[in-house]
Amino acid sequence: MPKINAERLLADLDHLRTIGGVETGVIRTALSEKDMEARRWLKKRFEEAGLEATIDGVGNVLGKTSKPGPVLLIGSHSDTQPRGGWLDGALGVVYGLEIARALSEDPETANLAVDVVSWQDEEGSFLGCLGSRSWCGVLDPEAEKAATGRDGTKLTDAIAAAGLTDVPRLTMEENRYLGYLEAHIEQGAYLEEAQQHVGVVTAIVGIRAMRFKFHGEQNHAGTTTMARRKDAATALYELAYRVNQEFPAVAGERTVWTMGRAVVQPGAASIVPGYAELDLQFRDQDESILDRFEEIAAAIADDINSRGKARVEYTRSRLPVRPSMMDDGFQKHIAAAAEATVPGKWQSMPSAAGHDPMVITAKLPCAMLFIPSIGGISHDFAEDSDRGDIAIGCQVLADAASSILQERRNG
Repeated sequence: MPKINAERLLADLDHLRTIGGVETGVIRTALSEKDMEARRWLKKRFEEAGLEATIDGVGNVLGKTSKPGPVLLIGSHSDTQPRGGWLDGALGVVYGLEIARALSEDPETANLAVDVVSWQDEEGSFLGCLGSRSWCGVLDPEAEKAATGRDGTKLTDAIAAAGLTDVPRLTMEENRYLGYLEAHIEQGAYLEEAQQHVGVVTAIVGIRAMRFKFHGEQNHAGTTTMARRKDAATALYELAYRVNQEFPAVAGERTVWTMGRAVVQPGAASIVPGYAELDLQFRDQDESILDRFEEIAAAIADDINSRGKARVEYTRSRLPVRPSMMDDGFQKHIAAAAEATVPGKWQSMPSAAGHDPMVITAKLPCAMLFIPSIGGISHDFAEDSDRGDIAIGCQVLADAASSILQERRNG
């Protein structure tokens, strides 16, 4: 099996974090000056590893091997959140680079073919999973045209500012790839709390979201009797309370739901609110649970409506994201590699966060590997992972990639 160079791996990660580095974190949002600087640096590192590297018209960086197939594609994304961590996305990209180098340096694996990729805008600064959508040929031109960043900049203008308007866009070559592997920090605390070093991802959870609009009657808080009130905020509070009471009976061990946005208008202490809004999001890998959650939330709203006080409207507030199942065969290879490297110190688990394989799995078999996040923190400057775990994860994924490719070559 190939032996990764942990010192080289960590040196590349440490250098990448300096591009857009702020305090202990990184600000390298999609298509920004620092993002493009990082992509040019990655292109150079890919070329130094013997790969033919290209930055395409949306900013994807793809390093292609000249070795005959079958080819495994390994990578992640190098863009960050507006105040992001140094490993989110970057870890998987540099893992791909190090695995390509390690395979080439071992005579027993030197003939195995790996391409490496850094996808653009996985974080959704303009359009979530922009790069992988483009590469897979599922990027909606109308959505691209309409997409804007947090500061109001149009995606098309950002592409132009990055000098990419007339640059060709790469698409997946048919019959080239055996599948796609991605490593990532967990972004949660399950592995750390279980004292495990590796997570073998079984699925990326599905996501549903609903928006509730509460229409009441704005009035004086002192003169309006409780019996006469049509209080939009009271209806909102009831719905939120009942969601938290009724969802647990249906939820699985890792089901989550969030009410992260609430609006009460006019927002004055002496006024009975006449209008309110609540956003509800829920995630699980089991679509039947997501279906039940929608039914429960709708039934609560209908019950509130039946009393003739505040009126509740509800709609889906985003297109549903279906759960993405990871390839069983690839999972077995990663699990075997994890058991060989850290016996008994790994576990199978779903991903509660979205990642590019949500898109890619429609085109290629996919698998993911997690390493622990210290304190379960991510999307923050405090994001970190133990350097030993970083090296372990890369070795496990390298061994799995070698095993997958050798199994296919051997028939």
